[in-house]
Amino acid sequence: MSVHAYHLLEILAIGFGLALLFGYIARRIGLSPIVGYLAAGFLIGPNMPGFVADQDLTNNLAEVGIILLMFGVGLHFHMDDLLKVKGVAIPGAILQSLSATLCGIAAAMALGYSFVEGLFLGLGLSVASTVVLLRVLTDSGKLPTIHGTVAVGWLVVEDIFTVLMLVLLPAVGPSLASGAGISLTMLIWAVALAVIKLAMLWGLVIVIGGRCMPWMLKQVVQTRSQELFTLTVLAVAFLTAVGAAYIFNASFALGAFLGGMVVGKSHVSHQAGAELIPLRDAFAILFFLSVGMLFDPQFLIERPVVVIVSLLIVVLIKPLVTVIVVAVLGYSPTTAFTVAASLAQVGEFSFILAQTGYSLQLISRDIFSVLIVCAMISIAANPFFMGRMTEAEAWARKQPKLWRWLTFRMESKAASLGSVYAERVRSEKTERPRAIIAGYGPTGRRAAALLERRGMEPVVVDMNLKTVSLLNEQGKLAMYGDVSREEVLKAAGAEQADCFIITIPDVAGAAAAAMAARNCSATIKIFARSRFLNDEALLKQAGADSILFEEDAVAHELSHTIELYLNDRKAK
Repeated sequence: MSVHAYHLLEILAIGFGLALLFGYIARRIGLSPIVGYLAAGFLIGPNMPGFVADQDLTNNLAEVGIILLMFGVGLHFHMDDLLKVKGVAIPGAILQSLSATLCGIAAAMALGYSFVEGLFLGLGLSVASTVVLLRVLTDSGKLPTIHGTVAVGWLVVEDIFTVLMLVLLPAVGPSLASGAGISLTMLIWAVALAVIKLAMLWGLVIVIGGRCMPWMLKQVVQTRSQELFTLTVLAVAFLTAVGAAYIFNASFALGAFLGGMVVGKSHVSHQAGAELIPLRDAFAILFFLSVGMLFDPQFLIERPVVVIVSLLIVVLIKPLVTVIVVAVLGYSPTTAFTVAASLAQVGEFSFILAQTGYSLQLISRDIFSVLIVCAMISIAANPFFMGRMTEAEAWARKQPKLWRWLTFRMESKAASLGSVYAERVRSEKTERPRAIIAGYGPTGRRAAALLERRGMEPVVVDMNLKTVSLLNEQGKLAMYGDVSREEVLKAAGAEQADCFIITIPDVAGAAAAAMAARNCSATIKIFARSRFLNDEALLKQAGADSILFEEDAVAHELSHTIELYLNDRKAK
């Protein structure tokens, strides 16, 4: 057996074994398993005695996890999702990155580092981890909600911005390193070249690949070979990722994300996602192991001030700017707190940025070490922040001035754009009984169609302005507003409505909506959906009369399908 294969088997066996042990311990004591994975990585890293894993090989395996993860995100993240939140994701990502970068420059220069080192420190602290973001959003059930969509869109914009920086650095790095300065012409040319490369990547993958991929997948599916289908999905993920990196100087993550978006347009996207889940989760764990291996506690002891200041930028400045931007743009406090909590960490792009700067001799080892330590601590703490988000929002509600500030734009937007719709809801003359639908996703659309067929008048309440405007243009009753607010439900006619159908998947949001509806009317029938059976107590306590559980519905449908098959088989 070769040495290389031996190192690979060691990493997989010992790494997964320790990750399982420490992940289980972390879960049992009420922490996120991510903390256990990071601890396991630290134990097999170069800063601990005993077995030391091959750092380069581990990083390569971690890259596989990032590629599979971003490909999976692209499968279910269509361009329409990004366009829906572009009004908050683009300015938000730019302002947050700018504020973190400026704070990083100021902190570094105050502590004796150069302007260029401060620039790298600030840029590194501004970028969050895709792996961590998706994990905490998935664990909290926020990923399919408007809050999760905004957070993912925000991070996509940050990633694109970081990719531009990575493309620019080789062009301007030598001038920065020599201290000769950068001419305006050189900067314009470098930016133009970076934009052209990204545009070519976008055109090649999305436009050309979007036409060829459905045909290719159809041919593979017709072979009825599960192995070929899985191989096709993996080939697309890795070819787009590697092609983006080596041909267009983009990142593996961005290339895989675009490849996933192409496959996501086909009719086999759900099966492709199902094939990737086991591999994605396994290699995502290797990402956390690789981060843990980089942690050097000695640096934390030697440079505590720069570490503490950098952490404050990550867990205080970034979330504060996020909350301000999201609130000013008219989104709900729940969205503001969710995005702020999920982005309060440092991730994989920061390492790539720091490694590029270090290889170009633009930064010292200190800046690289600061980013590693901040990543380790912030990633470990991020699930804790996310878990306390509801408590933070509840505390903010008890501060009248703060709450008015957080909601003033949302309420003014609802007043200017929702008042017309609310007036129409109240004034529309109909003999049909009315039902209020919270959310107009796939479940909400099917519920509205069913109600209309049964002679009821559905009133949709949604936080997406485009959806509300489109429904009103179609002659349907719809309002913009937050269904957790009693005044919004009253404007929608909750006091006279027969029933209230909650289609939003977030259990906390569904419970708040049910409570608000029950306060409006003691007789209204409240229907709610939930992913898990153990959410029943919370929703019942909030006032829901009937709850449909997704896992129960799947089990029932599966049993019914098997029963039909067995009856048909018996009849034959």
